[in-house]
Amino acid sequence: MTDWTHCLRVKGPGVKQLPFDSLYRHGFARVALAVPTIRVADPAFNAEHTLQLARQAAADGAVLTVFPELGLSSYTADDLFHQDALDDAVQAALERVIAESAEIDSVLLVGAPVRSQGRLFNCGIAIDRGRVLGATPKSYLPNYREFYEKRQFAAAREALDDHITIAGQRVPFGSDLLFEASNLDGFVFHLEICEDGWVPVTPSAFAALAGATVLVNLSASNIVVGKADYRRQLCASHSARFMAAYLYSAAGHGESTTDMAWDGQALVCENGDILAEGERFTDHPQLVTADLDLRRLTADRLRMTSFADNVHDHRDRLTRLRRVPVELPVPAEAVPLRREIPRFPYVPANPAVRNERCAEVHHIQVEGLSTRLAATGSKRVVIGVSGGLDSTLALIVAVKTMDRLGLPRANVLAYTMPGFATSKRTLEDAHRLMRALGVSAHEIDIRPSATQMLRDLEHPAADGVPQYDIAYENVQAGERTSHLFRLANQHEAIVIGTGDLSELALGWCTFGVGDHMAHYSVNASVPKTLIKYLIAWTIDTDELGPQAGAVLSSILTTEISPELIPAADGDDDAPGQSSEATVGPYELQDFHLYFLLRFGYLPSRIAYLAQHAWSDRTRGRWPDLIPVADRHEYDLPTIKHWLAQFLRRFVQTSQFKRSTLPNAPKVGSGGSLSPRGDWRAPSDAVATAWLAELERNVPDR
Repeated sequence: MTDWTHCLRVKGPGVKQLPFDSLYRHGFARVALAVPTIRVADPAFNAEHTLQLARQAAADGAVLTVFPELGLSSYTADDLFHQDALDDAVQAALERVIAESAEIDSVLLVGAPVRSQGRLFNCGIAIDRGRVLGATPKSYLPNYREFYEKRQFAAAREALDDHITIAGQRVPFGSDLLFEASNLDGFVFHLEICEDGWVPVTPSAFAALAGATVLVNLSASNIVVGKADYRRQLCASHSARFMAAYLYSAAGHGESTTDMAWDGQALVCENGDILAEGERFTDHPQLVTADLDLRRLTADRLRMTSFADNVHDHRDRLTRLRRVPVELPVPAEAVPLRREIPRFPYVPANPAVRNERCAEVHHIQVEGLSTRLAATGSKRVVIGVSGGLDSTLALIVAVKTMDRLGLPRANVLAYTMPGFATSKRTLEDAHRLMRALGVSAHEIDIRPSATQMLRDLEHPAADGVPQYDIAYENVQAGERTSHLFRLANQHEAIVIGTGDLSELALGWCTFGVGDHMAHYSVNASVPKTLIKYLIAWTIDTDELGPQAGAVLSSILTTEISPELIPAADGDDDAPGQSSEATVGPYELQDFHLYFLLRFGYLPSRIAYLAQHAWSDRTRGRWPDLIPVADRHEYDLPTIKHWLAQFLRRFVQTSQFKRSTLPNAPKVGSGGSLSPRGDWRAPSDAVATAWLAELERNVPDR
């Protein structure tokens, strides 16, 4: 077995001992791309500028700093690469960078020509505080159009030994090296050089399958028209296919323009997204940093079974890759996260993207209901309309489904069913909406039948006693649903469920004969925060007309309420009961839901992300439809409180409701809670582990 002990260092504080406010404690890592100004064939000058940027990156908390291909010599040295004087100067420059890196707390990846085994290799060299971790030679040498690299260099496959000596240190050599952090879970990086990333099967593909999460490309890459866009697509695509970060740093100002030009493009991509990009065509050095989300990458790989199958298919090659341990120079002090965490993970802040998302969700809902009606042979639907958000969206979907099927909107049998706590505002809005949409509008007062059931139960409320317990609430919810199902029987229709993803996550629905049940649901994987925007999008498109737009605007500003308990002051003009006072702010609980359901993160990490997203209303982007007065912020104790409530309800008390859900279409990658789709869980689990981790690792401040 190869001895890698020369690469190990004395460990500093463990990740769990880092401050709560440090990004490194929560599975993030800051990386830097450095594009220095260089001189052709002047290694001493290039080493000086390399070290300047390296120190800046380390001071900024970056544990990895990437430089361009052949950055110590310059890429455009051509036949000068075979000159002994240049080789001596490169060796001296490399020795200086290695020596001075002892005081630089960042792993440096520098490009240099390396003579070994009687050949010259174009290498990326990993340097960690005075030690050389390894060197990766370029695998694929372009020798077409303006490129002529085979004239000067040998490819990785031509190496005769898997070790070489650099600055007196014998180190691993090859394109098969994985550098694995011993003190930061999920940080495994791999090097490839420029053209290696342009071939059909890249070296980084095998590295990713073997566990590399940070794929690094040291590049030169001259610029021609259209090439920058292609690089963006290429790097983003690599990061998406490999479920990895892809770091790309290209040569810039100072390279020879005898026959080519250079733009110094620097890109950090992660799982298909471009996190950061430097300025092109600058005449000054630049440093581009980004905070990678390692836990997101590992979470996605863990769940994607086809990724594991792909690993198995290439296991013979993957087991031959060599692992080089490295302790990253993780700062002991808090390093604040600079990456933007969207407040609304289900709702894009960009209006154009949001409109596309809303249109897509709407079409999925309509497609789902249209297909279900065709399968059942039904031409009518029955729906309860409360004047609230959920039933409003479901009614819109039902109407648009009839339009699509060429059926009259009158085939939507809509019923508003006032109970003991229905407010004048919601009842009026329900009637206005039904009229505006042209559906068959009806009202059934459930108070007589609900009173009879309370009387049958010998419940004190039947005699006017203000005992507003769960039985009192659920009698009303059950009466509404019972009526809807019998109406569906009578009219050969199906009942459309209106409940949303947020309510299902929190168990905020009446089980069985209640709003939990329907023949088909259309909102079951749409969170409350997105429902608001789907309604707002409907207003903006004006497809339903100005009369509908006016009532939809009123509904958007109504307090979210089950309207099952009368207002304490007897005022019935507006809802007297607040859902969010019981289950928490939906905007915050939807945030918690997304990261727990989509990635399975630790509660402490979710709290950290929520603090970053929600603690300061002036930081980051807001969706433009939220008025300034409604832009809330939450401190860490508030986040911790509501996250605990969410975990208790989601993990421990509500699963039995989700285990028996009616059919509904999944609309987003953020998840569905259908037991036949995304989520299968035991109904009798306890939340002890989640709540204990939250209490143990999130400070009360």
